[in-house]
Amino acid sequence: MTVVDEIKARLDIVTYIQQYAPLKKAGRYYKACCPFHSEKTPSFTVNPDTQSWRCFGACAEGGDVFSFAMKQHGWTFNEALQALGQMVGVEARQQSPEQKQHSDQLDQLRGLLSVAAELYHHLLTETPIGAATLQYAREQRGFSDDTLTRFQIGFAPEGWHTLLDELKQLGYTEDQALAAGLAKRSDKGRVYDVFRNRLMIPIRDERGRVTGFGARALSPDDSPKYLNSPQSAVFDKSKTLFGLDTAKKAIRETETAVIVEGYMDAIQAQQAGYTNVVAQMGTALTEDQLKLIAPRYAKKIILALDADAAGQNATMRSLDVARQTLQADFAGRLSVDFRILHIPDAKDPDDFIRADPQGWANAVDHAIPVADFVIDVETRDLPANASLQEREAVARRVLPVLIASESDLYAKDNLQKLARRLRIGERDLLAWAQREAPPPKPMPKAPPLAPVVDNDDDAPYMPPLDYDRLPPPEWDGRADDVTYADGTTVHIAQATPAMRPPMPDIRRPPTQSNQGYALEAYCLRMLLLQPDLLYTVNRKFRELAKGQSGLLKGALCDLGADDFQHSVYRAVMSLLEAALRQDEGEALAYVREQLNPLLLPTFERLLLPEADELYDRLRQRFEGDVRTSWQQHERRRSGLTNATVEMVDKALRLRLTRLKRETEALRFLQMDIADELTDSEAESEQAEAEAMTYIQALRSPMQAQPLIETELKQLSRYFV
Repeated sequence: MTVVDEIKARLDIVTYIQQYAPLKKAGRYYKACCPFHSEKTPSFTVNPDTQSWRCFGACAEGGDVFSFAMKQHGWTFNEALQALGQMVGVEARQQSPEQKQHSDQLDQLRGLLSVAAELYHHLLTETPIGAATLQYAREQRGFSDDTLTRFQIGFAPEGWHTLLDELKQLGYTEDQALAAGLAKRSDKGRVYDVFRNRLMIPIRDERGRVTGFGARALSPDDSPKYLNSPQSAVFDKSKTLFGLDTAKKAIRETETAVIVEGYMDAIQAQQAGYTNVVAQMGTALTEDQLKLIAPRYAKKIILALDADAAGQNATMRSLDVARQTLQADFAGRLSVDFRILHIPDAKDPDDFIRADPQGWANAVDHAIPVADFVIDVETRDLPANASLQEREAVARRVLPVLIASESDLYAKDNLQKLARRLRIGERDLLAWAQREAPPPKPMPKAPPLAPVVDNDDDAPYMPPLDYDRLPPPEWDGRADDVTYADGTTVHIAQATPAMRPPMPDIRRPPTQSNQGYALEAYCLRMLLLQPDLLYTVNRKFRELAKGQSGLLKGALCDLGADDFQHSVYRAVMSLLEAALRQDEGEALAYVREQLNPLLLPTFERLLLPEADELYDRLRQRFEGDVRTSWQQHERRRSGLTNATVEMVDKALRLRLTRLKRETEALRFLQMDIADELTDSEAESEQAEAEAMTYIQALRSPMQAQPLIETELKQLSRYFV
C-alpha cells in the first residue's frame, strides 16, 4: 500500500469535507452547497463509496480527498500529502538528514519572522510608544482597526536594537536575525535593527506564513520611503505577490485577479471589499509572480499599476513578461485574458479607493483590452506626419503583443486597429506579423514506443505477416535489464522497489487498482514522453465543441487532472501542466524533480519501456485479455498504429469514462430528489430547484457523449 492509499484508507472523505461544508445524506450520496462558489441550490456531492467529490455547478470540478484539500487550502499536492498525513498519523515525508536540517532551518526563520510580526504589532497597538503611529495609520492611511489586525500591521521604533533585544530575550541569536533579514552587520562588526521608525507591513506567502516585511518611512527625512526585507532563504520579492494569502479565495471564485503596484494599494482595496486584489511589490510583474495565480486561480488578470509614466512603462514590461510566459504554454490552452485598468486623474489605487470606493468597481468593469492600451501608448507621441520608418518601428514593437492571442479573430481585429492608427496597409502588417511571430517552442524529443531490436543486418524490424495470430511470449521471470524511457538502465536483480514495483500474483483477479487505471496510465505515460500530444488532444476537444461555450467550459474542456481518478496520476498530471508552463527545463525532468519522493515508485513504473510495462500488465490480466494486449503492442511496435491517433483515441475514451461516471451520479441524485418530495410547499420548491440544477448539469455531458462516440467510430478505422 502506498502512502497515498494509506492516508485515504484512514481518512474518510465525508468526515473531512464535513468540516467545510454541511453535508446532507441523499440516498447513496451526500450533498451541500458548494464551498468553492456562491449558490443557493446544492450542486456539490460526495460519494462515500468511491471516496470522491464533484461540483456540478459553476466549479465543474471534482476528485478525491487530496484534490479537495488542495482546492480548499490552495495547497500543492505535496503540501496536501504532508498535511493530511500528519492528520491521520502517516509519515508523508522521506528526508535525508541534510534535507531535514535545511527544512528545520527554514521553519526556524519563519518562526522568527512570525514572532517579529507579533512584536511590531504589539508595539503599534498596545504601547504608548506606538500611539502616534497608530493615529497616523488610522487617519492618514485610512486603515480600520479590523485591517490593522487582519494584516498584523506594526511599528518599528527608532532604536537601533529594539527588536534585537526582544528577540534575544526570547532565545534567538544575532545570526538568526541576520539570516531572517531583520538585522544588519556594520563595517565595524556591530549588529543593528534593519527597520527603524517605520510602519511595518508583514509580507506573507500564499500559505499565510510571514516571509519578510515592507516598511513605510514615518519621517520625510528617511530614505527610501518604502523599504523591503532583503532577499533571504524564505523571502524573494520577485516570487511573491502581497496579499495572495487573503485574496486567493476571491480570485478562485471570480477567476479574476487585479494586480496593483504596492502593498498599500492592495490593503486599501481589500479593506474596501475588493478581496481579489494583490500587489507585485516592484516595478514590473515577474514570470514567477504570474505563475502564482495564472492559470492556477485566475483566467483574467487586470493590471492596475500607477497611472504616471513610470507606471505605464511598468505595465508595458509586465505585459511583455506575461506574453513570453504564456507563449511557453503549448498545451492548447486559451491565453489568460489580460486587461488594463485606467485610473482617472493619474491617481494611485490607494488614493483613488479612499476617495471613491465605489468608483473602483466601475473602473475594474471598464478595464480595456491589452491591444487598445498598447496601441494607444505606442502611438500617443507619434507625430501626425511620421515617416514610414517611424511607423514601421512602432508596428514592430506592438505586433508581438497583438499576435500573442491564440484566437485568430482577436489577432485580426487587433491588426486592423493598428493599421488604421498607423495608416499602413493591413497586408503589410500581416506580413510583418508573420516575420515577428516567435518560433514555436521546441518539443521534447519523443523516445521510440517500442524497444530497439538488435539484428545482424541493418534491415528495419518487420513483424511476421501472421503476427495477429501469434501467441504472446511466455513470461519466464528471467533476470534482465530494465531500461526506462529516459534512458536509465539497471539490472533487475539490483532494482529497488522505487525502480520496479513487485509483480502481483498472476492468480489475483483484476481489480480497480490494477486494471481500472490502465487507460489513465497509458494516457499519462504518452503525455510525459510526448507532451505535444496534449496540444493535439485539446484541439480535438475544441473541434468537437464547435465553439459552444457550454461544452468548452464543461464536458469538452481541456484534458487535465480531473480526468484522472488515481491520486498519484492526478498529482503527476498537475505537475505536467505546470511543467508545460515553464521553459527552464524539459517537462519530464521537471515533474520528476517536483514530485514527492514517496510517489516516485508509481511515477517510474509509468516510464517503463512499453515492452517491460506490457509484461507487468499481462501478469494482471485474464487469459482472454493477454492476446489482445500483445496484438496491440505488436501493431505499435511495427509502426502500423499512429501514436498521435491512438493517443487521441485513448484520451477521448478517458473523457467518455469520466462523463459516464458523472452522468450516473447525476441520475442517482435525480432519483434521490424524487424520493424527497413531500407535501411541504417549501421543501418541494427546494427539491424542484435541486432537480433543475442537476438537469442543467446533465446537458453538457449528455451533449458531449454522442459527439465523442461518433469521433471514436471515425478513429476506429485506423485500428482495423
